[in-house]
Amino acid sequence: MRTEDLILVSVDDHVIEPAHLFDGRVPAKYADRAPRFVSRDDGTMAWLYEGAVVENPAVQAVVGRPKSEWGMNPVCLEEMRPGCYDIHTRIKDMDANGMLGSMCFPSFVRFSGALFLENGDRDQSLAMVRAYNDWHIEEWAGTYPGRIIPLAIPVLWDPQLAADEVRRVAKKGCHAVTFTSNPFDLGLPSLYTDHWEPFWQACEDEGTVVCMHIGSNSKVPLTSPDAPIELIYSLSPIGSFEAASDLVWSKLFLRHPRLRVALSEGGIGWIPYFLERIDYLYKHTQHWSGMSLGERLPSEVFNEHVITCFIDDEVGIETRGHMNLDNITWECDYPHSDTTWPNAPEEVVRYIGGLPDDEINKITHLNAIRHFQFDPFAHIPREQATVAALRSRAQGWDVSVKPTLHLRPEAPVGA
Repeated sequence: MRTEDLILVSVDDHVIEPAHLFDGRVPAKYADRAPRFVSRDDGTMAWLYEGAVVENPAVQAVVGRPKSEWGMNPVCLEEMRPGCYDIHTRIKDMDANGMLGSMCFPSFVRFSGALFLENGDRDQSLAMVRAYNDWHIEEWAGTYPGRIIPLAIPVLWDPQLAADEVRRVAKKGCHAVTFTSNPFDLGLPSLYTDHWEPFWQACEDEGTVVCMHIGSNSKVPLTSPDAPIELIYSLSPIGSFEAASDLVWSKLFLRHPRLRVALSEGGIGWIPYFLERIDYLYKHTQHWSGMSLGERLPSEVFNEHVITCFIDDEVGIETRGHMNLDNITWECDYPHSDTTWPNAPEEVVRYIGGLPDDEINKITHLNAIRHFQFDPFAHIPREQATVAALRSRAQGWDVSVKPTLHLRPEAPVGA
């Protein structure tokens, strides 16, 4: 398949939330308690909520910036490409990238919405979760129908309230919810308990995919305190390996046979070995451990229920025969430091271009459309959804790399 004929739907991108997010969406009694966006004396930005201060590291918004400006230092809005936080320019950036659809994970509330678990009165924070989800569904995903796959954050402190929110947003057309890859790391009951049953049941009933993004357990993988940053990034897929193991051995999918979980930004190259390993272990332990997965092998459970996601994974594509091709999905990761924007089509075609067209279409968009109940072609004709067609809509759109540190304001611009 030619690069220009690809149709690309990314199941993992991110939004840097705009300052107006909570305006008019929070009950009056909580309006003055909502998270506030501020610009500080040093020109950097932060969100404030009940004593928590959440900065935005440069690596979370690198698109359009030279690599010399990347890093963990906080940045301000002026240093970001507007597509990070403005839906109108985000769509233009998607067009320039030849990308039809995108699912965007949260930023300042953390990948699983844990900010509201750890801060604020429960009723108040519930109002914030609902306000966040309404903004995401109605504005971020709703402004341009057929372009953004809606994704909700959960109510982590109460599984029944979490279930209620899943059902509420499903009525609004949202069938994806981000969740922690390990609730135990957040001080919550583990996946091996029945604590989460109302939440799982709601997701199963609504056909809502549970998305476990790497890092959503808020625990940095680290071997020693003096290890370099490269060590942390090297180990980041380990969280998905751990989550995959919990999902299989918890028997979650035996209790909820229609439930699907996505290991977002987890990569796929490690999966064939993982599947081989869990089958080998099961054959050697089930006779004395008491573990039983019914008539299926662990690999069969995983391949049926777990959606796998990758950005750049040549080894994974080469070994795709060991996985369920119907569950493999592609990611762009805009605007994070792993992103392939604005050359995502050229990057992915390097190692999928030689596959049969039906396999390419499953990986690049059909699997995502099916799993997330996303129907872009109800709004955009298929012939207008290709890389070539979308890029033709963005002719003249500037995607060049520009230094931005000189744009930082010398004084605060407001609170």
